[in-house]
Amino acid sequence: MAGNRRFRPGGGFGRQLDVHETRVGVPPPAEPAAPPSGGMADSAVYIRGHRFASPSGLAETYRCLQEQEQDGAMAWIGLYRPDIDQITSLAREFRLHDLAVEDAINAHQRPKLERYGDTLFVVLRAARYDDLREEVEFSELHLFIGSGFVVTVRHGEAPDLAAVRRRMETDAPMLARGPEAVLYAILDQVVDGYAPVVAGLENDIDEIETQVFGGDPNASRRIYGLSREVIQFQRAARPLLTVLGALADGAGSSDEELRRYLRDVTDHLTQVVERVDGFRHLLQNILTVNATLVSQQQNEEMRSLTAASYAQNEELKKVSSWAAILFAPTLIGTVYGMNFVHMPELNWRFGYLFALLLMVLVCGTLYLVFKRRGWL
Repeated sequence: MAGNRRFRPGGGFGRQLDVHETRVGVPPPAEPAAPPSGGMADSAVYIRGHRFASPSGLAETYRCLQEQEQDGAMAWIGLYRPDIDQITSLAREFRLHDLAVEDAINAHQRPKLERYGDTLFVVLRAARYDDLREEVEFSELHLFIGSGFVVTVRHGEAPDLAAVRRRMETDAPMLARGPEAVLYAILDQVVDGYAPVVAGLENDIDEIETQVFGGDPNASRRIYGLSREVIQFQRAARPLLTVLGALADGAGSSDEELRRYLRDVTDHLTQVVERVDGFRHLLQNILTVNATLVSQQQNEEMRSLTAASYAQNEELKKVSSWAAILFAPTLIGTVYGMNFVHMPELNWRFGYLFALLLMVLVCGTLYLVFKRRGWL
């Protein structure tokens, strides 16, 4: 999103930095993406948009900020999953409100903007698309914005604040606008980070459509999982519209140029929210179509099973009918094969012929009965 607009090296919306202009101090290596054990990722004191000092700890940062207060110094402290002692130290130094401090420690907050006296407390939800797992990862970022200081508290890998800091340090006029400019830059980074997520979700939806119409039995599970990610994405992006709207209306800065750029970020975020809303409706439709296709497939299978069962029943009827027909003469032959003394038919001249005729008569009767019933 930001490829053709904000924060061009040496440019931005401020004046271009003259090549003969020297910075105050030497910038250290860029802020690491995530310190392995948590804590302070980077800390710097800026004067008129230039890095003046790179303190190694919070106490040194406080001291440097106080010493350069008359020069309009600004401290930018980046923390990654800090411990309670660090948060407490910041709260004591910058007089942060207890409720904001509690939120920063516990995390799991929705995007919001709160003002406590002269300090702004902003909660952002960044998103990152994992190509290998084809999943969306969400992380939380808290910001304390006050007169002469910016404190960022990350509870995840995103956003890449090192890139934001590098970009700001190449645009001294922009950075010289103060803490509100840093807030704008971070908001811009968060919103720009939504673009790869939207592209990844769109690709996943295309794959799901192929799975659904291909009859993949695992499609329903994937649709459900992707729907949850889209809902989480909505919860991260949609409340941010309210935050940006309040900032663009002057809740965080009276700088009209910053507010204009914040409105630009709002426009990009609105596009993201509209696309994500469309994804949710599309997934609902895909789920309905998948349920219909599964139902049709089950009906086809039931019809096939019914037809097979009917064919088996017909065959069973035929077998049973012939078994009954063949059983009748066997029964008659068995009776007359007993050779009891007191069987009148044994001494009758027509006994043999009678037995044969009886067999034929019984078999014929059974055949006609089964034939009439459709068993044969």
